[in-house]
Amino acid sequence: MYAITIPEPGGPEALVWDEVPDPVPGEGEVLVEVAAGAVNRADLLQRQGFYDPPPGASPYPGLECSGRIAALGTGVSGWAVGDEVCALLSGGGYAQKVAVPAGQLLPVPEGVGLEHAAALPEVVCTVWSNVFMIAHLRPGETLLVHGGSSGIGTMAIQLAKAVGARVAVTAGTREKLDHCARLGADILINYREQDFVEEIGKATDGAGADVVLDNMGAKYLDRNVRALAVNGRLAIIGMQGGVKGELNIGALLNKRAAISATSLRARPPQEKATIVAAVREHVWPLIDAGRVRPVVDREIPMPDAAAAHRVVEESGHVGKVLLIAP
Repeated sequence: MYAITIPEPGGPEALVWDEVPDPVPGEGEVLVEVAAGAVNRADLLQRQGFYDPPPGASPYPGLECSGRIAALGTGVSGWAVGDEVCALLSGGGYAQKVAVPAGQLLPVPEGVGLEHAAALPEVVCTVWSNVFMIAHLRPGETLLVHGGSSGIGTMAIQLAKAVGARVAVTAGTREKLDHCARLGADILINYREQDFVEEIGKATDGAGADVVLDNMGAKYLDRNVRALAVNGRLAIIGMQGGVKGELNIGALLNKRAAISATSLRARPPQEKATIVAAVREHVWPLIDAGRVRPVVDREIPMPDAAAAHRVVEESGHVGKVLLIAP
């Protein structure tokens, strides 16, 4: 098969479409013939040499894909060759084939094309596990999403609205905020021109956000805590703003607040399978019913993954950038 390889870390030009050995599904795994993959910021870090795959994972980038099952490993039940699926991966989505633990597979939802289904697994599993399984967002509460126009952000808006929450978002342009509004966001904050702590306070009569979903990390840590409501929950899923920040424990204690920080990639397969099962139970019916949908900015041929990385690095996109396998 062919896959995107990284002979040496570097810029987008470090991504090389090359012939590599076919993967072989092990016990409890299936082999997926890939129709499409999707670009995540973790892929950019891997390309730069800062985010190695976990032990035993595919060396090729790509944390989600869609396609058709081409073969079953031993011990797999409930799936058949030819089934159309999408999958949460530890790596290997930028390839024509990938071996996936069966517990990380999802059927392609009703009304979603096979290629567009690649935009779902990573973002849905990230949002559902952090906002709902850990932070327990409830109807009537307020969720603040940083990067509202990102793949994660566009999914978080839709899922929060589907359960009856109020959604505030930050984004850097009016166009991006307009996209968020069309998805249902209630409070629109331009982080280049407005202080999100002040704006969330105004919009909630001083109460603050019950849950904050943060992709920035250190840069926003203090302000995120100040933006929280009493009994608020801060869920950190990224480090785009750095890895070391100062935390006012007194402010956290006064608000009886909680902070969680998670990533999906390095979790054991059983933990991923638990999240995937919850997503299939709670989110897939919403997608089947048309209440939630993948947001795709553009599709780029997989051999030209460098172009896709440039798009994501420039941050002009809304939703997901897909890589279409040849």
